[in-house]
Amino acid sequence: MLEISVCVGSSCHLKGSYKIVQTFNALIENNCFKDKITFKASFCMKQCSSKGVAVMINGEHFNVEPDFAEEFFNEKIVPLI
Repeated sequence: MLEISVCVGSSCHLKGSYKIVQTFNALIENNCFKDKITFKASFCMKQCSSKGVAVMINGEHFNVEPDFAEEFFNEKIVPLI
């Protein structure tokens, strides 16, 4: 099972984490990935100085801009499923 966390701490919240959570939720639902992905929000991942919102996939950190959330999902997450 793939584990995905999106930071919703104050810094990432201001950078648009809510939009990423909404986008990922919709993509998981629309592609019937619920049984293949554990998706959760997480508080501070200590990536506050990085550009974009902190996202962790199976323990690996990424920084995602909200406007590129769908592109990130399709390029980085879908191949792992």
